[in-house]
Amino acid sequence: MVVIRKKEIFDVFFRKKPTMVLVALRSNFKNRYGSILAKEVDCTYSHTVKILQQMEKAGLVAFEKQGRIKNIKLTDKGNRIAEHLEKVKSIL
Repeated sequence: MVVIRKKEIFDVFFRKKPTMVLVALRSNFKNRYGSILAKEVDCTYSHTVKILQQMEKAGLVAFEKQGRIKNIKLTDKGNRIAEHLEKVKSIL
């Protein structure tokens, strides 16, 4: 019998990087922007931006421009989904 680790089974159900982006945004409430977030989830900046653009279209994140910097914040919907993803991860 093959034993699957918790992390591996979680990756089976969810795409890893988008999930990590949502959870990272929820876990830390300080100002966030793309380059910092990309480093936190070990992802390229361009891939992170593509993920965030898709999440913005889905109403999960919002961008707030402050000068030249775009801060990224979870919407209420995004926060609820991130919370559920954390619960699923803890169960697995």
